[in-house]
Amino acid sequence: MSDPVSRQQLWKPIVLVAAIGFVYASVLAKLGHFWWTDENYSHGLLIPFIIGYILWMERENLAQVPKRPSLWWGGAAVVAALFALWAGTAGAELFVQRMSLVLMLAGAVVYFWGFRLLRYALVPLFLLALAIPIPTIIFNKIAFPLQLFASRCAVWAMRQFDIPVLRDGNVIELMPLNSRTTKKLEVVEACSGIRSLMTLLTLAVVFAYFTAPSDKNDGDGTGRDSNWSPKSWVFWRSAIIVLSAIPIAILTNAGRVSGTGILSRYYGTEIADGFFHSFSGWVVYVVAFLLLFAVGWLLDRIAGRSGKGTGGRGNAAAVKSSVLTKNEATVVGATALAEPSSSSAMLSVNGADRPLR
Repeated sequence: MSDPVSRQQLWKPIVLVAAIGFVYASVLAKLGHFWWTDENYSHGLLIPFIIGYILWMERENLAQVPKRPSLWWGGAAVVAALFALWAGTAGAELFVQRMSLVLMLAGAVVYFWGFRLLRYALVPLFLLALAIPIPTIIFNKIAFPLQLFASRCAVWAMRQFDIPVLRDGNVIELMPLNSRTTKKLEVVEACSGIRSLMTLLTLAVVFAYFTAPSDKNDGDGTGRDSNWSPKSWVFWRSAIIVLSAIPIAILTNAGRVSGTGILSRYYGTEIADGFFHSFSGWVVYVVAFLLLFAVGWLLDRIAGRSGKGTGGRGNAAAVKSSVLTKNEATVVGATALAEPSSSSAMLSVNGADRPLR
C-alpha cells in the first residue's frame, strides 16, 4: 500500500477521533477520574490500551474489509447519540452520557465505513461498555443479593465444621476460640464479589477474543463474518466463556468469605482484615482466571472431538497464538488494578461494628 493511499485512509479516523474527543471531553475526563478513584472499576484504566492493541492487531484485516458506508443508519445512530448526550447532561445522568459515547462510536463507524467494519469494532465497543459504571441504584440491586449469598455460603461452610454461628442478613455472628464475647463479621459491599465480577467479565471477553479460532470461509477471507454469526461455533464458544465468568466470580468470592469465617473461629476475627484478607483477594482472582482457562480448554476439547471451530485457523490463529503471552500480561495488570491495596470487612469489637480498611 503506497504512502499517499495510507495518508488518505488515515485522515478520516484522525479527524473523527478529534471531533469525538472535543464533543465528549467532559465525559471522558469524568470517566477517567472515576476509573482512578473507584476500585470497582479500576480495570477501566487498561481498557483504552487493550482496545488500541486489538485495533492495531487487526489493522491489516481492517484495510481489507470492503467499505460500504451507510449514511442513513450511521447518521441516525450519531443523531441518537447526540440526543442521549444532551438528555444525560440536562438530567445529570452520567450513565446515559457515557453510553452515548459507545453509540456515537458505533454510528460513526457505520456512517463512514459500514456494517462490515462494525463487526471488527464489536469487541472493543463491548469492552468499553463493560468499563462504564452502571447506575448506583442498579449497582446496589446487584451488590446486596451477592452479599447475602456470600454470607449464606459462609454460614453453611462453617456449620460443616461444627462451628456455632448465627446469621442476620449479611451479618455473621460467631464466638472465636479463647474469646468470651461474640464477634460479628459483616459481608460489606466491597466483599460482595461485584468487583471481581466486573473484572472477570472484562477478562473473559479479552480471553475469548484472543483465543478464538479463525474461520476464513466467509466473504472477505478475514474470518470475522462467520465468527460473529450465531450459527458459528466460535460465537457460542465466546458467549459460553463470557457467561461462565458470572458463576465463577460469585462462587470464588463466596469461597473466600467462607474461608475467612472459618479461620475467624480459630484465629480470631482480626484475620478478616490485614494480610490474609488482602492475600485471599489475590488468590480469588488467580483461581477464578484459572477456572476461566479451564472452561476455554474444555470447550476446545469438545470442538476438537466434534470437528467444530478447527478449520481455517491459518495466519490469524498464528498471530493470536504469538500474542497470547502479551495478553496474559495484560490480564495480570488488569487484576492488579482491580484488586485494591487494602480490602474491606466489618468487624465487631465489644459489640460495636466498625469497618476495617
